[in-house]
Amino acid sequence: MLYPFPRSGLYVITPENQSLVRLMATVEAALRGGAQVIQLRAKHRRPDLAEAKALLDLCHAYRVPLIVNDDLKLAEHLGADGVHLGRDDPDPALARSCLGASAIIGVSCYADLERAIWAEETGASYVAFGAFFPSPTKPHAALAPIELLASAKLRLSCPIVAIGGITPENGAELLRAGADLLAAIDGVFAGSDPCQAASRYARLFA
Repeated sequence: MLYPFPRSGLYVITPENQSLVRLMATVEAALRGGAQVIQLRAKHRRPDLAEAKALLDLCHAYRVPLIVNDDLKLAEHLGADGVHLGRDDPDPALARSCLGASAIIGVSCYADLERAIWAEETGASYVAFGAFFPSPTKPHAALAPIELLASAKLRLSCPIVAIGGITPENGAELLRAGADLLAAIDGVFAGSDPCQAASRYARLFA
């Protein structure tokens, strides 16, 4: 069973370089805190299928979708709820043909509204814009203007994810501007209590 993409909420992206035991514990804490989406991001070490399956089962126990970053083959073999595509990845139509009509297809659009319009027309389930604030994950990323969210809201019907340096303190501004979901890595996992950190974001959507 594939879980659908939510219309709003906290979108949690997994940190790099955690053991499976540690990752399972921290992701479960984020789920308890209110995460509505989990993205498996492993840029430096491709997880094996058993590791990814354990994470998928954990997410489904909380009725939350697991999306695989970049790796269409892993998403397909795993039976993940979807895949998130960047600039150098396959286009949404190809991903849709591989994963099926019910799969979640997300597309990074940086600060490019025209790319987002193309992505939605090509089959994307949601689009992501950013970085909106300086981020330790991508310290050299160009910043997107917050006004982009209002423009995107007028042109798009799919959910809009904001990403990049987002905290519970600055996230409300992005929601007011037009974001539907807020994505976070360090904001959830850098501290000692991912459950409490996630719940601070989740309260923004209450």
